[in-house]
Amino acid sequence: MDNSTDPTAMNFILLGLFDYTKTHRVLFSLVFMTFIASLVGNILMILLIHTDPRLHTPMYFLLSQLSLMDLMLVSTIIPKMAANYLLNSRSISPAGCVSQIFLLLTLGGGECFLLAAMSYDRYVAICHPLRYHVLMSHKLCSQLIAGSWLLGGIDGLMQASAALSFPYCHSREIDHFFCEAPSLMHLVCADTTVFEFFMYICCILMLLIPLSLIVVSYSLILAAVLRMHSAAARKKALTTCSSHLVVVGMFYATLMVIYMRPRSYHSVGHSKVVSAFYTIFTPVLNPLIYSVRNKDVKGAFRNWLGKTHAM
Repeated sequence: MDNSTDPTAMNFILLGLFDYTKTHRVLFSLVFMTFIASLVGNILMILLIHTDPRLHTPMYFLLSQLSLMDLMLVSTIIPKMAANYLLNSRSISPAGCVSQIFLLLTLGGGECFLLAAMSYDRYVAICHPLRYHVLMSHKLCSQLIAGSWLLGGIDGLMQASAALSFPYCHSREIDHFFCEAPSLMHLVCADTTVFEFFMYICCILMLLIPLSLIVVSYSLILAAVLRMHSAAARKKALTTCSSHLVVVGMFYATLMVIYMRPRSYHSVGHSKVVSAFYTIFTPVLNPLIYSVRNKDVKGAFRNWLGKTHAM
């Protein structure tokens, strides 16, 4: 068939994460079950926060947005990966590829700034508890959330449109399980030095600026905790912050490994494993981390179960 008249000839080929050996079938099943658990956990978290009056606070409003971003993240990656695997097809259209790049960067960048907003919320709650509802008003909370989505969207739009403006004259095979800007650069037959520098600067801005705000917030929190005379108050403050710190550590560590390493240090196998962690496993861990030690969330869940059984 003449490739010039075949619309699928322009498609990219995702080499994927699994082959069809017995071991990889088991691993695929585990990943798909993790995807289902992530959907259930994040939808349940959003449902509890929006239906239980005790969770109508800025902290949980921000947390509901984190769950929404995680829900969209896994829905952007796993369904396409699963469909390709089950149908023995590895093709993705240019439109599908650019959509994945845009959504991944929008959600990843938005989550960076959202985590910074959540750290500011904890700083105000611990260091200025009497002025919490003034300093962390509903209006400011809404602005922080809108700003997170907007900044992530701008980054995603710029990088996605730039990435697919290059000519791809080599093999259109992407050695990954989803479309990612760094992986596409290996297929370009033009000079990508300027774009890679631009992408690196974007990553610094989107990662290091929010991370700096998080470090400052938690430095002030730590200083405040060390000044507390009550051991019970110190324990409560540290317990409140520990969940958020675990999420921040997992998220930023994986993104920095992928997007801030020089191209010469990129290993395909290593990148796949790290990408799988933040696109598949982090979204299912977040609801667990924020609920296991949280009395309010567990109480809201028990109330929801009670109402469900009473119906």
